[in-house]
Amino acid sequence: MQLGAFSLSLAVKDIHASKAFYERLGFAVFGGNIEQNWLILKHESVVIGLFQGMFEQNILTFNPGWDANAQPLASFTDVRELQRHLKAQGLEITAEADEQSNGPASFVINDPDGNTILVDQHV
Repeated sequence: MQLGAFSLSLAVKDIHASKAFYERLGFAVFGGNIEQNWLILKHESVVIGLFQGMFEQNILTFNPGWDANAQPLASFTDVRELQRHLKAQGLEITAEADEQSNGPASFVINDPDGNTILVDQHV
């Protein structure tokens, strides 16, 4: 089972202040649009997303089909297959991917402490 590239999506109050803070830690803008209140930053192999006004809490994010540089992988475990596997393991899916679809899709689970985990396939 391949969950894909990992990043931490941070719910921030002031994207400009957060961008400046993380840049001082050595992160550089990797993607996104600050005018739309979201940025992706990278430092070595660590990827974080800054999102202002889009969700209430931080989210652990996995992207099946992408490597750490957001480049498509030749082979990966499809998000719907991951969802079926996790359901079979007894995990509750709080927002499901359409099992009849193909291509981009996502699902959400929560860990025992209520942390949100988003599995978000873009390819």
